[in-house]
Amino acid sequence: MQRPSPTTLEKTLHQDDFIVSKTDMNGKILYGNKIFIKMSGYAETELLGQPHSILRHPDMPKIVFKLLWERIQKKKEIFAYVKNLCKDGAYYWVFANVTVTIDEKGNARDYHSVRRKPSQKALEIIPNLYNQLLSAEKSGGIDASKTLLEKILKEQGVNYDGFILSLQQ
Repeated sequence: MQRPSPTTLEKTLHQDDFIVSKTDMNGKILYGNKIFIKMSGYAETELLGQPHSILRHPDMPKIVFKLLWERIQKKKEIFAYVKNLCKDGAYYWVFANVTVTIDEKGNARDYHSVRRKPSQKALEIIPNLYNQLLSAEKSGGIDASKTLLEKILKEQGVNYDGFILSLQQ
């Protein structure tokens, strides 16, 4: 499936909207609720079986997804701000919580993501941070982006989770 070209058109979630999706262990979409399907602009049949990265906006730094995969592969949850790309090239921001579904034997079965509208505070800070991380990635790769993120967090005296969660309050 060909990826759309990003536009400047922004879609926004309502305060009480929740986007829910489930993927298999490789990140392929197994389920998406009606809001997920509507916001994406894709038909449900176009989404199911596709990698969740179909929604990855080019403004997203790779380090965010690296952190996400590192966490969920260790069966740990993660919170992140994500800019998603719609089928028509529009975009929307979400505050995502990604968790692992564990089966009765303790094995990871699939991944579950619940997303909601980010706070105004987050939307004032995250885009600039992500631009800095992207710039670092372009010049020095994902390691440079990781180093920059760690430096910023250290300067603020917080860890990743503390920083991300503080922006949503």
